[in-house]
Amino acid sequence: MHNFAKFVTRSYKWILAFWMLLFSVMTYFAIQLPGLLAGDGFRVDGEHEQVMKIVSEDFDLPAETLFLVFDGKSDNEIKSTLSELDSLGIASEIVSPLNEKDQYTDGLSYAMLQFSEEPEDMPQVVDDIRESFEGEKGIVLTGGGAFEHDINKASQRDLMTAEAIGLPIAIVVLLFAFGTVVASFVPLVVGIGTVVSSLGVLALLGNTVDLSIFVLNIVPMLGLALSIDFALLFISRYREELKKQSITDSIIRTIRTAGRSIIFSAVCVFIGLGAMLLIKVDIFMNIALGGMIVVGMAVISSLTLLPSVLLLLGDRIHKGRLLKDRGEEANGWRKFANAVIKRPVTIAIVAIVLLAIALIPVRNMELTIPQIDSLPKSFDTRLAFEQMQDTFKLDDESTVFLLAERKGGWKDTDGLSDMKKLEDQLMNDSLVEDVSTIYTASGIKTPEQWEQSLLAPGMEERLNPVLENFAKGDRLLIPVTLAASGSSNEAQDWVRDWSAKDTQWNLLIGGEPRFNQEIFDEITDHIVYVLLIIVVSTFFILMFAFRSLIIPIKAILMNILGLSATFGILVYIFQYGHFGLHPGTVALIIPVIVFSLVFGLSMDYEVFLISRMQEEFSHSFDNDKSTVEGLATTSKVITSAALIMIVLTGAFAFTDVMPVKQIGVGIAIAVAIDATIIRLLLVPSLMKLFGKWNWWLPFGKGLYRSRSQQHHGGK
Repeated sequence: MHNFAKFVTRSYKWILAFWMLLFSVMTYFAIQLPGLLAGDGFRVDGEHEQVMKIVSEDFDLPAETLFLVFDGKSDNEIKSTLSELDSLGIASEIVSPLNEKDQYTDGLSYAMLQFSEEPEDMPQVVDDIRESFEGEKGIVLTGGGAFEHDINKASQRDLMTAEAIGLPIAIVVLLFAFGTVVASFVPLVVGIGTVVSSLGVLALLGNTVDLSIFVLNIVPMLGLALSIDFALLFISRYREELKKQSITDSIIRTIRTAGRSIIFSAVCVFIGLGAMLLIKVDIFMNIALGGMIVVGMAVISSLTLLPSVLLLLGDRIHKGRLLKDRGEEANGWRKFANAVIKRPVTIAIVAIVLLAIALIPVRNMELTIPQIDSLPKSFDTRLAFEQMQDTFKLDDESTVFLLAERKGGWKDTDGLSDMKKLEDQLMNDSLVEDVSTIYTASGIKTPEQWEQSLLAPGMEERLNPVLENFAKGDRLLIPVTLAASGSSNEAQDWVRDWSAKDTQWNLLIGGEPRFNQEIFDEITDHIVYVLLIIVVSTFFILMFAFRSLIIPIKAILMNILGLSATFGILVYIFQYGHFGLHPGTVALIIPVIVFSLVFGLSMDYEVFLISRMQEEFSHSFDNDKSTVEGLATTSKVITSAALIMIVLTGAFAFTDVMPVKQIGVGIAIAVAIDATIIRLLLVPSLMKLFGKWNWWLPFGKGLYRSRSQQHHGGK
């Protein structure tokens, strides 16, 4: 680090020039990123996708369907609107409610706009359709493509809302932390440079990688908070060193100390994000990719751009002082730390009880895949879809597409017989409401009757098209209607059971229940490995950083306890419906994302706090003194850093897209718990209780062992 620090101090003007060029180029690409985002990221490369592709290509079922909902429109108005749409040639087929009784009821009806191939530019298709009836009341376009289009718009609006709320408050926090205008705005400059550069890199990758629309919120949220945190901690240490030595020497010393802590902290965050790559669901892979890019950029900017800006500013870092430099603040934290270590058992018990109370609601956590409820209720897209669901009872059932493969095909006598056996097995299932086969479609009840009917004059021409609709080559398609919502546990269990059945045919299953089941199973099958990678890697990193066995174990256990309490509070807020929210569910992605992000983020504060305690202990070998001094010298910085993280992520509580709101609130709560109950109460009390054993390492050269060897003549 010393050579690197010298390089930065010698080349800071070139580094600034490079960052200015990089910022200019990346701004151009970052502006294009929203147009490259598509989908909510809930996609897994599994059997569902394979089946739906076969169903679309071989059996001519639509690859994409949009719904046009008519409310209070006459038959003539419906016919006129659909005729105009048909003339545009946008959809492959339009299924009118005037021809389908189950799509029409008094006052409300819906048309289906079907696409034989998924449009390359669905947002443009949505805009074109909406323009055709723009200004007309009682007509709303809804469905998957419309959801994605509107969530993208809502995400961009949410990002601006969160920044408008979070950044001004962050500036105020920085002003209180530093007391000067110049010092307060430097972290913002570094943060903006980090975020814009990261978004630019993502835009460059967007042409080759499918990126979720949620990346637009999560990457700026994480990047801005993390880079400002790093800058706050770096500048605080720099100003501390500046009282003792020259500007250049202070920068070198800060890079060697605070820079080391930043790297260790970033590695912890990086591992948490990287572990999510094990879950092969697009949204986790997108967030992992975007997060690792922005964390890497935050480290690079903190160790190159930030010191270069400080060198350029020189003594001007003190310009614009608004608050006096209150040297007694450290004494206040010192008194607080002394008070905590005087009653370590009581403080530890109180802290653990508080966390245990917050943890209670976790047992009732209900996780679901975000769907239409991700959209704010202010969007007609959501209101129309929910109205359509309620009126036509669409959410009471779901469709499964079952593909059965049989050698020799299905059109001979044995194949027709097997087809009937499969139909009977399905109809005997208690959850199956309806099955579509050649027998239900033609009204013919048995294979024998089918073959006899073919012998009648003219019947072969009538029945062969029916057979072609269901059987192509070795494959048989059977649409199955289940008496359960596609997101329900019953429907998912049905899919699992039928996938595991030992039959004479090779069965493949697609449809909404299969989609949900694959997402859930992909997460549950890999979450243990994700957690193990995060926990084990963090343990070894902290053990290496602090040369201690006890400190990493304590840090991990406290983190797990704090995060569990966070999930309990999230259930209380979002699932129970408090603070003005309607009762709902917690998005399936929230526990994984919040755990992976916050486990690493909270280690920031652990590393910065324990690093100072370690520095003091290496000089004095007095555990109580090092605990008090570490807390006294870092508490203001850590509290300010945590407050900025809480403000910038918590600002998303005032946004509308529910999964993003839950992620923002979850991170804010987790950081608040970590910075208060854990960092100010549990850490010092446990440091006191464990004494010098905090610094014990059974192998290698720990600080406790080094001290013991000194007492015993180096033996």
